[in-house]
Amino acid sequence: MGAGHDHGHSHGGPPPTGTAAAAYRGRLRIAFAITLSVMVLQIVGGVLADSLALIADAAHMATDAIGLAMALVAIHFANRPPSERRTFGFARAEILAALANCLLLLVVGGYVLYEAVQRFIEPAETRGGLAMAFAAAGLVANVISLSLLVRGQQESLNVRGAYLEVLADTLGSVTVLVSAGIILATGWQYADPIASIVIGLMIVPRTLKLLRETLDVLLEAAPKGVDMAEVRAHILALPGVQDVHDLHAWTITSGMPVLSAHVVVDQEALDSVGHEKMLHDLQGCLGDHFDVEHCTFQLEPVGHAAHEARLCH
Repeated sequence: MGAGHDHGHSHGGPPPTGTAAAAYRGRLRIAFAITLSVMVLQIVGGVLADSLALIADAAHMATDAIGLAMALVAIHFANRPPSERRTFGFARAEILAALANCLLLLVVGGYVLYEAVQRFIEPAETRGGLAMAFAAAGLVANVISLSLLVRGQQESLNVRGAYLEVLADTLGSVTVLVSAGIILATGWQYADPIASIVIGLMIVPRTLKLLRETLDVLLEAAPKGVDMAEVRAHILALPGVQDVHDLHAWTITSGMPVLSAHVVVDQEALDSVGHEKMLHDLQGCLGDHFDVEHCTFQLEPVGHAAHEARLCH
């Protein structure tokens, strides 16, 4: 390797394969079991009580169960070791699972809204007391699942997707309780489709937010909280650094941001400081100010960028 082409990493060896969601695998399994049980319970309750709101909540629980299952499968693949062909292993599987969750949620939200409109056209006789009992059981189970996932949702998009689904279910259970109470007290049957619309509207906005974050990862946008202009400014502020180009930062999966850059260094400064010290300074600079652990730098003498441009053409 030429004198101006050293690469630096903030740690030795291959990039880590452990993902942010892996630490919450056990909790996801428990949440999955709870969600599956409540889904069956609410389907039975929705049929017996003839409550669209309860059935809508059960349908959402079904997507939660699928989403949690996909999250667990994704964690399994994401933590497989890297290979010569897949140098980051299957870490991106978590993000693909989060994307699939978003699509499922959008479909369910649309279905719930459609069925609610149909109920306004053809009202049904909902049994308020029975719907309330099943909704209360679902609420308790959802609160337990939320308590299991609340910490993990701050660290992993995959866990956050599961958390948001359970959160929407919790709010859905509250909505069903309110509508069932209104029906029980007044007999006003339109409370049930109105509750269904509320549930549908709770699903969509949160899903769109998660979808936007997921697409940012897939499109390799800069990691959240990393200002690329500030990164460039910090690199240029180091003694001897003349320029920086081909600066890129992206996220492989939750908790795994990476950065690469070509750093143009004055030859005299490089000779006096040395490649190793310059790389340590660059890594220390980014490590102190930005949450990027895996960095790769190519040190170049002044004028080398023009040489690279000629080679590209």
